Amino acid sequence: MVEAGILSNLPKNTNLLDEPTKHEFAELLLTLSSLANTPFPLASSEIVPFLIGILESGSTNVETMESCIGTLCNLSNILDNAGALVSNGVVDTLLKLSSTKELSEKVLGALGCLVVTLMGKKAMENSQMVPETLIEILTWEDNPKCQELSAYILMILAHQSSAQRQKMAKSGIVQVLLEVALLGSPLAQKRSLKLLQWFRDERQAKMGPHSGPQTAGRMAAIGSPENDRVTQEGKKMMKSLVKQSLHKNLEMITTRANADGESSKLKALVISTSSKSLPY
Repeated sequence: MVEAGILSNLPKNTNLLDEPTKHEFAELLLTLSSLANTPFPLASSEIVPFLIGILESGSTNVETMESCIGTLCNLSNILDNAGALVSNGVVDTLLKLSSTKELSEKVLGALGCLVVTLMGKKAMENSQMVPETLIEILTWEDNPKCQELSAYILMILAHQSSAQRQKMAKSGIVQVLLEVALLGSPLAQKRSLKLLQWFRDERQAKMGPHSGPQTAGRMAAIGSPENDRVTQEGKKMMKSLVKQSLHKNLEMITTRANADGESSKLKALVISTSSKSLPY
């Protein structure tokens, strides 16, 4: 079928197709994309625009959309396909759908494959939906898998990118990460703690040699009493910030936990956790 040119002869306007026809095409493409030995000439075919057209049509049912997203997941697993996928606007389409809980897990899986490529990562960095959409998904306590995938994508974006970490911080990610680090799944906790460690390290770097007072027109020398005093003040300030953040989050999380009858358990967990054991 592929050799006969079915991928280059897909309908140009998906709005002219009825729902059963859309579903049949979506199922066919999902099946073909699942075959490891099937070549997909994305650059010369209409498969990506066809899939996006179905996903962005408001009348499409969930089953058809799942098949389309599954096809995009299969295609995104091949790194060489990243250029064609990104250039056709797949990233923006997937980000729009990521907030739909019925579709989010597969959507985030595809985004997770694309974010490790240069073009995919750049597209996400430039998107107006990032990082807010991904941070919102981190708050889905009833969907730990989506939390894990969202945290993974945020880790890739934040790694070695001060600009992205600043965007995330301004969007309120630290408070959300603290909550996930306390209540999330083991994998979500691990990824949240890693992100928090990066935010902590960056803050400590900013508070480092440039934060202390200068003596006689020069900064205090390393190892001098003045430098030691500044270092201790920085540590005290960091501990104070951690405690303030923990108390604030304790109030918020305890209120939520009361509804489930777990308030006493949660308080014990937070109170018994010292600032030294947390990365932020």
